[in-house]
Amino acid sequence: MSDRHQQGTAKILLVDDRAANLVALEAILGSLNETLVRAGSGEDALRALLHDDFALILLDAQMPGMDGFETATRIKARERTKDVPIIFLTANDFDTHLAYRGYATGAADFLAKPFDPWLLRAKVQVFVDLWHASRKLSAQAELLRRSLDERAAQPGRVDVDVVADLRSRLAGVEQAVAELDTGGDIGLGGDARRRLGNRLDDLRQALDALG
Repeated sequence: MSDRHQQGTAKILLVDDRAANLVALEAILGSLNETLVRAGSGEDALRALLHDDFALILLDAQMPGMDGFETATRIKARERTKDVPIIFLTANDFDTHLAYRGYATGAADFLAKPFDPWLLRAKVQVFVDLWHASRKLSAQAELLRRSLDERAAQPGRVDVDVVADLRSRLAGVEQAVAELDTGGDIGLGGDARRRLGNRLDDLRQALDALG
């Protein structure tokens, strides 16, 4: 069983008021083998985000009622969801001035309808890979925390095998992040990559403290 399968699939929230558009997104992204969740409005999206953690949100910018911009603003205002990347889905005649509004709400990227299936999958894959790398890093951090707790309970004892295993695991995560940086648009997912890099630095320093 692969590490990715053991960690579980990434959940991707698809938000669009038109069912046909949601079907099209599912058809394009189905080959990623991740969990796709539908939301037919901004309100539905906010409700979904109360119950589940998502790796990425694909959000229609122009919906009746609560549009994508207001939805994104509310998502970013919540502590639990403020770091979830958002890709806005827009019409071909989308006003460039509205793009600035979207980036101001924290959008990671924009894609115009109709989508190039390859481009959409490639962009989504970047964020999915970042999510999986982050989950793997969290698991290593928890293992390190337990090792530190055991060391505190037994002063002077360091489990060399555990430390060596942690260093090996950390190297694997670092390699995965390095590969993401060479996999396409360097700007895509930049904030998420910086956060992941900071967490890697913290974990590396903690390992160094173990000796």
